[in-house]
Amino acid sequence: MMRQRFSFVKSRRGLTTFMTLGLSILVMMIGSPAQAASYVPVSGAGSTWSQVALDQWRRNVVQYGIKVNYAGTGSSDGRNQFRNGTVDFAVSEIPYGLKDGGVVDSPPSRGYAYMPIVAGGTSFMYNLVIGGKRVTNLRLSGPTLAGIFTGNIKNWNDPKVAADNPSLALPARKIVPVVRSDGSGTTAQFTTWLSSKYSSLWNAYCVKAGRNSPCGVTSNYPVVPGGGFTAQSGSLGVSGYVSQSANVGTITYVEYAYALNTGFPVAKVLNKAGYYTEPTASNVAVGLLGATVNNDSKSSAYLTQQLGGVYNNSDKRTYPLSSYSYMVIPTRQEFGFSSDKGYTLGAFAYYFLCQGQQQADVLGYSALPINLVKAGLEQVKKIPGVDVKSVNIAKCNNPTFSSTGANLLAKNAPYPPACDKQGAAQCTTGTGGQRNTSTAVTKGSGSTGTSSTTGSTTTDTATTSGAVDPAGGTAVQGGGLTGEQSQATALTVPPSTGWGIEQTSVIVAGIFLLGLVIAPPLVARRLRRRGGLTP
Repeated sequence: MMRQRFSFVKSRRGLTTFMTLGLSILVMMIGSPAQAASYVPVSGAGSTWSQVALDQWRRNVVQYGIKVNYAGTGSSDGRNQFRNGTVDFAVSEIPYGLKDGGVVDSPPSRGYAYMPIVAGGTSFMYNLVIGGKRVTNLRLSGPTLAGIFTGNIKNWNDPKVAADNPSLALPARKIVPVVRSDGSGTTAQFTTWLSSKYSSLWNAYCVKAGRNSPCGVTSNYPVVPGGGFTAQSGSLGVSGYVSQSANVGTITYVEYAYALNTGFPVAKVLNKAGYYTEPTASNVAVGLLGATVNNDSKSSAYLTQQLGGVYNNSDKRTYPLSSYSYMVIPTRQEFGFSSDKGYTLGAFAYYFLCQGQQQADVLGYSALPINLVKAGLEQVKKIPGVDVKSVNIAKCNNPTFSSTGANLLAKNAPYPPACDKQGAAQCTTGTGGQRNTSTAVTKGSGSTGTSSTTGSTTTDTATTSGAVDPAGGTAVQGGGLTGEQSQATALTVPPSTGWGIEQTSVIVAGIFLLGLVIAPPLVARRLRRRGGLTP
């Protein structure tokens, strides 16, 4: 009897030990949330044009355990780093293959593909005052912009600038164009427009700067010594320089987001229809309806853009310097890129192509339309290690999508008011980061407008005390940095990753719990049958 009781106790202890060991293994398996444990950090470099959006998206996905490192070093450097294998992805406004100053930017030997990331407008942020008050409603035509950035228009009261601004008594102040000193996708976008629309002016300027003619597209803006230009590095560099109170008279080309963040206005640019517009989300969306996209999936330049149709889009709402940027993604496991990294990069890409586009407007960009998102998601599937099943456009929460396939952002874009039409009057309402600050009419007549574009919901008014107009010694209203904008937007968790450790853990836990409940009575019953064990 004692032997039987001992056998029962021994069996029960063995069972308990087994269950305890099993549960310990289960705890080790679970450890931390399954999704957080499955992501490994990835890194990228490149465009500052896209960086405001990228940085916001990177912050958004931290809550899911996704860590994406990004350095805004300029598009040219980003492409170089990707080619050399020092980063997992690059972001650029232009593809490989550009011949710049006689040197070809050759494609990498590693497998790669282009994927659209976000749309936006290259804006012209400026710092100008009249009578001690900041100008917020400047208008510039294409020929005027080309004249300014080739050194042919040197003063703000030039007749061509005055013709664009019939309601402003412009000052006799030097214009100081501020250009990028680094290899820049923004520069490439701007010079694409210059070389396409105003090639004679552009080529003549390049020759003065020591370049060959035809000059064509370049990522490195040529500067003529003694020409009155200033060069700064990065989008933050050029926008920060223009925003300084001492730098009245400056103007630069930069993505619209930077004007919003610094609280400065942008020039409305004359489009093909004869209206001056700013690069709001809706105006960019309308403009890009004229873009031609390389839809040859077998081409190395698949999904890259041709913007001639944007420059000449005759819709009244078009912003003529609209474009989108690319992420250069890896398609093979090489140069240190693993399937684990691909899993992370794929989840991040799905997020920003879908849910992340909800924030494009408030950040100073324009959400990608459905055709580019569809094509982009197909590119995501080429990333090694991506969870292909989770890349599902049916669950893609993009604000441009509609049941008919039309781009809602472009379809619902408001038309410009009559005062934005080229003519003898102009709107007095502000633009960009000074949207809520109107400019008083100093010459002729003006109007506040009745149907100005909506675009970004930004409400920065950017005021500063103590800023002085160097020309007249009077206080200047507005100016200074306002810091980075960040508006809360409801987020969704990245797509389900299918069957994995989380599901397995649930089943294993159920089996162990079931064993703890059922096994002891069964063992006891069996021992009783063998020897008549008494309790």
